[in-house]
Amino acid sequence: MSSIQERIDQYWEEVKNWTPSSAEEVEIYRLKFLVSKGILKNLFEEFKNVSVEEKRALGKVLNEFKQATEGRFNEFKDQFSEEQSKAKPSQDLTLPGPGFEFGARHPLSLVRKEIVEIFKKLGFVVAEGPEIEDDWHNFSALNFPEEHPARDMQDTFFIRKQAGNDIALRTHTSSVQVRMMENGKPPFRAIMPGRVYRNEAISARAHCFFHQVEGLYIDEGVSFADLKQTLFHFVQEMYGEGTKVRFRPSYFPFTEPSAEMDISCTICKGAGCNMCKYTGWVEILGCGMVDPNVLENSGIDAAKYTGFAFGMGIERITNLKYEIKDLRLFSENDIRFLKQFESETI
Repeated sequence: MSSIQERIDQYWEEVKNWTPSSAEEVEIYRLKFLVSKGILKNLFEEFKNVSVEEKRALGKVLNEFKQATEGRFNEFKDQFSEEQSKAKPSQDLTLPGPGFEFGARHPLSLVRKEIVEIFKKLGFVVAEGPEIEDDWHNFSALNFPEEHPARDMQDTFFIRKQAGNDIALRTHTSSVQVRMMENGKPPFRAIMPGRVYRNEAISARAHCFFHQVEGLYIDEGVSFADLKQTLFHFVQEMYGEGTKVRFRPSYFPFTEPSAEMDISCTICKGAGCNMCKYTGWVEILGCGMVDPNVLENSGIDAAKYTGFAFGMGIERITNLKYEIKDLRLFSENDIRFLKQFESETI
């Protein structure tokens, strides 16, 4: 017992008098007393071999020495960690700041801007309206009959169903045309870009929300020839000179006569592919002369004024311009997809 006791007394004095001046000396202290092969561990190994009578008194002394040794180490550690934190800033202020990753315009924003710029050169202004519309502006004023399927829940997201005053998410930006005609006087020459909503199954070719640009031109003497030449100019500007155009008779409640306009497929150059369904042609918009009933519903004299209207999906235009085959890519926010348009400018 005397041998262990003497060693404990000796080490205790050393522990009490240990005054480190650096973090390195604190580490020397730890390696000497506290590691698995250090002094404290060796003393406990020797303690196992003393007699039962000696263990009671010696055990108390050994435990007090252990607590004192560990306590001193914690004091040293706290002291130097505090000094280091005061001496060194949490950040190296001499280093350059973190760089900022530049974003890119969304392809739909790029194409929308390009469409707007093309029509602005022709004298069209931009008009906008609410995305939540009443029945009058979304359907009735545009000559939709009561039994028209677009009024059904299968095609429209209704917010409130109330006889004669349904409230719904707009299904087209034609509602902006009605508001413009109601609140102004001809001539009108405007385009209406915006988001629209339809209750459709989401797939590579369709989505429940998408973006449109509609156009309206009303004045005295406006003809279908004006409509054709305006849209032909738009196609040449958007897709390049030499892009072929064709008009097919169609039907829309708010225009008469009506037509759908196709262009030669920009992906396969007319040879046939999935995008054009192997016909060489892709429909990009609907158009026609504004129905006299729509003019009268909006307070415009149909005997004096005529006009044309057209509407196109921005997603379809973008598909053809950038050869994108899946509409869902536009709304998934996949950074790998968006980074492809970093070099595009508007």
